[in-house]
Amino acid sequence: MRMLTILLFCLLPFSSYAGEAKDLATNPVIEKRMIGLAENLRCLVCQNESLASSHAELAEDLRQEVREMMEKGKSDKEIIDYLVARYGDFVLYNPPVQKNTLMLWFGPFAMLLFGAIMLIMQLRKRRKTVQEPELTPEAQQRAASLLNEEENK
Repeated sequence: MRMLTILLFCLLPFSSYAGEAKDLATNPVIEKRMIGLAENLRCLVCQNESLASSHAELAEDLRQEVREMMEKGKSDKEIIDYLVARYGDFVLYNPPVQKNTLMLWFGPFAMLLFGAIMLIMQLRKRRKTVQEPELTPEAQQRAASLLNEEENK
């Protein structure tokens, strides 16, 4: 009896990690295609997760909807067009370059360029205001002797 109790306590942690089974398509090819497509789509709830990796209820519903469209024979482009028409370009991880997304695509480069120009201007301004001290003849001789000692080593 003691041995049976010990065995049950040892197996108890395994049952606590059991999770709910995910919905899968009846066809593994469709499931693989759905996951590939869902990797390029954004979860509308989590926003920084792909549709494939999100655990939100809406993401599960969207994955099921994508599966159903694939089973009906729709192409990936048709599915993406449907989702974009319904939820906007936000559903895409790589939104297209359009007038309203120009800042998204080119804003970081513009900010980097602006920062580099400001840095160069500040360094030039600083160079003009800070004078490098002139070495006295004694300091020049000392520096030359130190360099000669280093070369001789």
